[in-house]
Amino acid sequence: MTRSPNAPASPPRILIVDDERINVETLAWMLKDAGFVPLRADSGAKGREIAAREQPDLIILDIMMPGESGFDTCQSLTADPVTADIPIIFISGLDDVDNKVKGLRLGAVDYVTKPFAREEVLARVKIHIRLRRGLRALLAEQAAKLEQIRDAQQSILVSPADLPEAKFAVRYVPALEAGGDFYDVFPWTDTVTGYFVADISGHDLGASFVTSSLKALLRQNTGPLFTPRETFKNINSVLATLLRDGKHLTAAMVCLSRKRGRLTLVSGGHPPPVLVSPDGAATVLAAAGDVLGVFETVQCGFLEQPVAPGDRLYLYTDGLIERFGPKALPREAGFEALVARCRQAATLPLDAAVAAVAEAMTGGGKPQDDLVLMGIEV
Repeated sequence: MTRSPNAPASPPRILIVDDERINVETLAWMLKDAGFVPLRADSGAKGREIAAREQPDLIILDIMMPGESGFDTCQSLTADPVTADIPIIFISGLDDVDNKVKGLRLGAVDYVTKPFAREEVLARVKIHIRLRRGLRALLAEQAAKLEQIRDAQQSILVSPADLPEAKFAVRYVPALEAGGDFYDVFPWTDTVTGYFVADISGHDLGASFVTSSLKALLRQNTGPLFTPRETFKNINSVLATLLRDGKHLTAAMVCLSRKRGRLTLVSGGHPPPVLVSPDGAATVLAAAGDVLGVFETVQCGFLEQPVAPGDRLYLYTDGLIERFGPKALPREAGFEALVARCRQAATLPLDAAVAAVAEAMTGGGKPQDDLVLMGIEV
């Protein structure tokens, strides 16, 4: 049954953990009389069990209990992801500063000494429940905004279904809600298709805002009025005035003429594309060049390459070939693995090939960095 939006909110539930029954019942009476719902536990172990199951709004926890002390219980509660964000108020006859500091360091939010006064207990309980609810509302609002940013960013990305004549498949996986990697596919002329992949340094919201502007900037500087190198130089001139704090962009753009059997590659400090023939032979299209957005003028990498029907080109960002931490993968080793995976997928349909390569390179897990993998069929 759906609750009416105008129905009153459920009363907050308070878990009392104390081995002394008289203390538990006194606190329970105070709380119930003030409109709260008291839950009871006579030991730390039982308190942890109830907290995990019932998810109370707040826990009042005694320090001096036999067996598992309140300090031990608090440490366990704050270490468990299921109960870590439930505020804990210590209540104890120990009134020295060391015990108060110890409790707060273990994760408690407040400390009340015995004998406790009704008004003090209720005031502290109300304050910390309000703070918790306010924090949750703030986090929910932030999550909603991030989701809007993610949806807006996803909406500007081209789908293979939008341009079937471009014959491409893509996997785009942001490390966070909004990513700093970007791709685009567009008609350059009636006979030439443009494919663009870029990586903005960092994968924070600042990077994601750059990607939302990059599509417009790219489209304004492509087409028959521009050569691919002029496109990169124009993009660099604009980004050099916009990017701050060491941010920069690496990019690779391919202009493919299937009619002429030729592709043109322009690179700005980007990892080299991989060209795979139908028999699985691989060619690395290395074209050195300056990153974009740092220098007023740049030298772009450039090459032209003959291609034939059935050839496949893979464009990607470095999140696909680099890993850090315990399972670190150096870029060189990652690139070798990528070439091998692309060759192994030569006989698969394009979409299946891109999916297989991405799965093999990431192990199916969430990447540490944003990644794009685009496969193009000539």
